[in-house]
Amino acid sequence: MPLSKRVIETLIDLVENKLSCIEVIDREDARELASLELARRQLEALLPQNAKADVVPFQNSSPRSAIA
Repeated sequence: MPLSKRVIETLIDLVENKLSCIEVIDREDARELASLELARRQLEALLPQNAKADVVPFQNSSPRSAIA
């Protein structure tokens, strides 16, 4: 069953959210980072060429400073 454009975009968003939170401390973290980056690239490759402009990378703003 093929994935819809919306599902692929949602998965990309989830992967990018995880990427923005990961802190590389050891080799296992580095492997997870590399795996997530590969997953993002593969998901982006599944999108039609004209749909890639719709995907906006997650920007990690500093919500903690906004709360304080």
